[in-house]
Amino acid sequence: MFCQRLAALPAQTDLFLPFPIGTVPKVRNAPTSIQLPLTKNRKSGPRISAISTDEIPPNALRRKRDPNWRGGFSVGVDLGMSRTGLALSKGFNFRPLTVLSLRGQKLEDQLLEIAKQQEADEFIVGLPKSSDGKETPQSNKVRSVAGRLAVSAAQRGWRVYLQDENGTSIEAMDRMINVGLGKSDRQSKVDAYAAVMVLERYFSMSGQGTELVVPKNLDLQDKLRRGPPKDIDFYPEDYED
Repeated sequence: MFCQRLAALPAQTDLFLPFPIGTVPKVRNAPTSIQLPLTKNRKSGPRISAISTDEIPPNALRRKRDPNWRGGFSVGVDLGMSRTGLALSKGFNFRPLTVLSLRGQKLEDQLLEIAKQQEADEFIVGLPKSSDGKETPQSNKVRSVAGRLAVSAAQRGWRVYLQDENGTSIEAMDRMINVGLGKSDRQSKVDAYAAVMVLERYFSMSGQGTELVVPKNLDLQDKLRRGPPKDIDFYPEDYED
């Protein structure tokens, strides 16, 4: 599946028609994506009815709006050709999780299982971009994986967001050197630390500039709006007799 990016206006506004990205073909029932604004000045286009980023804000933005907000955790994902690094954010605590040598459906199934184990309700997937902010050939491959993951995640009310990951591998190497990891450890863990960098950037920007990947299926969109069931650890009052 492929994703298209929708430019979003600031909070409390409606969503507008997407613009095409490169030469990505249109695929029936493919997910779309909604981008949170980096600036407040956006030109408007014809209006359509769809999910808005104000309806389903990422956890980083929820925490900024409400310091007392309680919710799920975030899994950072650094997708590679053969290896995928994972990291976890619980509050503002970031840590590397693991590196998976899986692809295709096996990778997506394992991502969902790890999110379940870690009580996460969103994936922050690194999107490769060049230093001038343009997308690369690898970007389309990441969008395709993120689109498939978004369909499965939405079944559980979980969300998938895309976050610019330019420079995170270099930042990850610097971080590992600073914490004293040896050469062999750096080689085996760089993907997981790159996922940490993706999460740190996402939270430092309060979710601005991220893209929400939205399945075309309307039932799945409704599940996204409802979100996952409330966790008793976060909302014990909802389970009191």
